[in-house]
Amino acid sequence: MTGNGTGDTEALREEIRRTRVELGETMEALAAKADVKARLKESAEQAKERMREQAAQTVARVRGQAARGAGMARAQAYDKGGLVREKSELVRRNPVPWAAIAAGAVATVVVLMIVRGRRR
Repeated sequence: MTGNGTGDTEALREEIRRTRVELGETMEALAAKADVKARLKESAEQAKERMREQAAQTVARVRGQAARGAGMARAQAYDKGGLVREKSELVRRNPVPWAAIAAGAVATVVVLMIVRGRRR
């Protein structure tokens, strides 16, 4: 202890100041916990942000799948186009069998119409 007591007084004042700061922080924390409206608002904001993130991820995933599907469709269309070109070239070279098939189909339809007409 010092002779005039100022060392103890300063130490006590410093301890009181720290205690007041700690008490103020504790009161702020308690007030924040007691403010239900603010806590609900914060929870709602967090939930909205999570939903936005999930929606963005879903949109990105769907767009990726659509792009892959479109690429596959283009590839299939290109392949089918090649087959159609091959078949059309075959018909151009030899149209007689295809004409015979078409005539047979027409004859079949005519016969079916005649038979149905007699049944009534």
